[in-house]
Amino acid sequence: MSDDLFARIMDAHWAIRPQVAVTPLSYSPDLSKLTGCEVYLKCEHLQHTGSFKFRGAWNKVRLLDAAAREAGILAVSSGNHGQGVALAGKLAEVPVTVFTTTAASPVKLDAIRALGATVVTIDDASLAVELEAARQAQLTGMTFVSPYNDIDVIAGQGTIGMELDGQARERGLDLSAVFVSVGGGGLISGVGTVLRKLRPSTAVTGCWPANSTALYRCLKAGRIVESEELDTISDGTAGGIDPDTITFGISQQVITDTALVTEEEIRVAMKRIAQTDGWMVEGAAGVALATLLRKAPKYQGRAVAVVLCGRNISLEKFIGAVK
Repeated sequence: MSDDLFARIMDAHWAIRPQVAVTPLSYSPDLSKLTGCEVYLKCEHLQHTGSFKFRGAWNKVRLLDAAAREAGILAVSSGNHGQGVALAGKLAEVPVTVFTTTAASPVKLDAIRALGATVVTIDDASLAVELEAARQAQLTGMTFVSPYNDIDVIAGQGTIGMELDGQARERGLDLSAVFVSVGGGGLISGVGTVLRKLRPSTAVTGCWPANSTALYRCLKAGRIVESEELDTISDGTAGGIDPDTITFGISQQVITDTALVTEEEIRVAMKRIAQTDGWMVEGAAGVALATLLRKAPKYQGRAVAVVLCGRNISLEKFIGAVK
């Protein structure tokens, strides 16, 4: 799987341009001073639609044949993936329907609708909604686009790793660790595959909110298990995972370190980056930064990177989180 996935990522890295933006790898002087590390931020919150999800969505859509494009796409999302798929569908003139839970962020759902997609809300747990979306896609002949359990989506997310590696090489950086937030595992599967191939000495750190640890619990158990999900400010990583997700096996191969961070640590990280770098990021991005803040003593004087995966949070929710 790793060699095949890496080849797909390399193909996607060039093929998704110019629709997908190359995001900056930004040095943070203040975070570096605070942590004692040389901190670089991979700014996926500056990607189109405000998160990395557009990468995987566009890579999936560009690979659809004419019949699949005509039939349309059905996605499931708490918000960011839905926005990415909606924009990809709009650019490719492919109809998009997004299934989501009633608990999803209204800000994110409004953004999906603004991009022309149809939104269907279901009052059920996220995994149940995901399974129903996949069933409906089969019934209607639409292409189901999972936020994580899709090799083409994962390949699109992996292009972050290609950019990160290239940008680090341009600066002569020997990255000791890269911190990546984990929900269904699509992001870390893609980024981790690249790093294990091109930078085998770099630690690939999977970062979870302690309140939502579905894939983490599976990795610890060595098999897919059920996990209790609690409310978290990191709504972008929340929810269960598909029982047959390919990200489980990939994550077993590429993740070299893990961490669970508390809601308070996430909120502190969100506030900190607003103070140091002037960016308002969502909870999922705060999870990765919170993990760096906790693990900084391990990487004193060394270069590390944090993937800031998204910025899609309402002003009211952000203020409530950091006050």
